[in-house]
Order: sequence, then C-alpha cells, then structure tokens
Amino acid sequence: MPKVLLIEDEASIRAVLKDILKDQKELKLEVDEAKDGAEGLSKLENDHYDVVFCDIKMPKMDGMEVLQQAKAKGIASTFIMISAHGTTEIAVDATKLGAYDFLQKPPDLNRLLITLRNALDKNSLVTETKTLKKKISQKFEIIGNSKALQEVKEMIEKVAPTDARVLITGPNGSGKELVARQLHEKSSRNNGQFVEVNCAAIPSELIESELFGHEKGSFTSAIKQRIGKFEQAEGGTLFLDEIGDMSLAAQAKVLRALQEYKITRVGGDKDITVNVRVLAATNKDLKKEITENRFREDLYHRLSVIVVKVPSLNDRLDDIPLLVDKFLDVIAAEYGSKKKEIKKEAIELLQKNNWTGNIRELRNVIERLVIMSEGPIGPTEVKKYL
Repeated sequence: MPKVLLIEDEASIRAVLKDILKDQKELKLEVDEAKDGAEGLSKLENDHYDVVFCDIKMPKMDGMEVLQQAKAKGIASTFIMISAHGTTEIAVDATKLGAYDFLQKPPDLNRLLITLRNALDKNSLVTETKTLKKKISQKFEIIGNSKALQEVKEMIEKVAPTDARVLITGPNGSGKELVARQLHEKSSRNNGQFVEVNCAAIPSELIESELFGHEKGSFTSAIKQRIGKFEQAEGGTLFLDEIGDMSLAAQAKVLRALQEYKITRVGGDKDITVNVRVLAATNKDLKKEITENRFREDLYHRLSVIVVKVPSLNDRLDDIPLLVDKFLDVIAAEYGSKKKEIKKEAIELLQKNNWTGNIRELRNVIERLVIMSEGPIGPTEVKKYL
C-alpha cells in the first residue's frame, strides 16, 4: 500500500488534499500529514513514504529546506512541491534540489492525480530496476574466500571506481567475465551498458563491423547502417573477451579508439567520439604473442594499465565448498526443485580432482550430479559421474 505524506501548514488545504487522495480507491493510499516543515522532516526520518506533497511557504522550516535536508539524509521519497506563489524560477530550483514535480495552489485535480500516478509509476520502475540489478549482481557474484581470490577482490575494489583500462588474464572457465562484470557494477558507469564482444567467436572479416559499425552499402551485405559495439557502450563499459584472438587490422583500429577516443564506421569517413571504458580479457600469454608478431605491443600497453590475474580453480581448491553450495542453490532455482544435499566426503573428493576446465567444469559436474543422483550426493555418485 503506497504511503503519502502531506506537509502543509494550512489545515483546510491539508483536509481537502487528504479527502481527494483517500477518494482514489484504486490506488489504496495510506495518507499521513504534518502541520509544518519540522514535523514533516521528523516523520520522514522515522518512517517511509513513497510520495510527499510539500508546501513551500511554511513556518519553522520552509518546503525547500525540507526537500534539501531530506535528500541530504538519503531519504528516497518522491517530492511534489506545491505553492501559491509559484514561479518558473522556484520550479527550477525545486527540480535542482531533487523534486519530482511542482504544482501551483490550488492544484488542478486532474493534474494532481496524473502527477501522483506518474510518481508512483516511477517509484515502481526504480524498485524493479534495483531488484533486477540485485539479481544480476548475484548472478555475477564472485564466490570464494581463498587468498588467491581475495587478492582479485581487493584489486577490483581499488580499480573499479576509476576509468583505468584493465586486462584480465586467466585460463578458460576461471571467471574472467565475472571480474569484468564486477568492475562495471562497482564503477561510476554502472548505469550505462555493459557490452561484451567475444573476439574469438567473430570471423576476422566481420570483427571491424562488429566493433565500429558500418555504413549502408559499405560491403555486399551491408543493406543498412549498423551501430557498432563501441557506440552501443557509450557512457558504459566495453568488454573485449579473448582479445588475443583479434586480427592485427582490428587491433590497429582499437588502438586508435583508445588513443583518440574516436572511431570510424566501416565504409564511413566521419570521426565519431566515444566515451567508453574498455576492459579486455585473454587466456593467452600476450607477451609471447607479441614476440611472435600476432599481437601489437602498443595495444598491449594501452590495455594493460592494470592487470588482474584470475587464478585457476586448482589454485583455489578451498573455495570448492562455497562454489558447490552456490551451484546447488542456482540449479535448484533453475529446475524448480528442492536443493540437493551433498555429503562432506563428496566435497572432499571434488577438492582432490584436477579441474582443467575450472569453474565452468565444476558447474557442469554439479549439475550432472544433481540430475543423476537419486538421494543426497555422496562419494559414490562423485566417483561415478565425475
């Protein structure tokens, strides 16, 4: 049930507004009131309100001060300011302080109700977005407390808030994408897009079009203009996975983009300025690739301002119990079934295995054990299905 707070020093206006809001049966509003700014701020500090209707001219504390102090205290209520002395300047000032809208007294009934509904819709979208972000964050959570992994987590905390380019290295299946996701989520760019490009999965003749886009008619199948990944990631993060598999021609263009923050679409002649943070990952030894002329040394130095080395699962066997527990939760949720129990002896066997496929291999093994085991997963099942 949405909660609304009316902060208004005139009792007659408070009563009218309260009656109007209570009449909106379909909204099922819970309406509270305060006779001045000081009382209103006190109520906001001690309770949660979805929407606040706040008069500007009041004794003790005016509405603008209530709004300013509420925002400074991190109160998330949506403010709709009301005043009999409304001017464009006051409306602009209120908006700058964080107000959602501004209404003049006496407020037009239709305008008031439309503004209220829009404010409630906005709150619902914000809540839904936070929920989705939390789910995404949990999906890409880095699980483990081993010393090797703690070093990676500490590096993420230091580097994420900056715009520094990061090269993430490590074997296949070790969780390099999770590191990239965490760097994005903990950065100031987390409201922007996280755009991923698997350089190994795109044919060399198409990688430039994929990254930089193309103009209509630039090649046989270019029947319309296409926006590339650099432009799609504007204001956010571009993750170049398996960068070691990128062609030398594409490497040269990526280098220019990193140096000048400009790209040119395939078949185009116009420079396009881009604001993108670039993260890259590889399972290859790029220094060796450089000596064999398969990777540009200047691009390597541009990408590797910070290098994060993700350990293999064999280097963090202590994390297996936590990883197994997480995978059992995830698989149960995916299958809509009860979480499968696993015995301590089974986990000990898993810790003795040589995990050449790293986290990805462990995830697959746990899923296989969940499917094939009739009861709790024990050492017998592990020996049989590992």
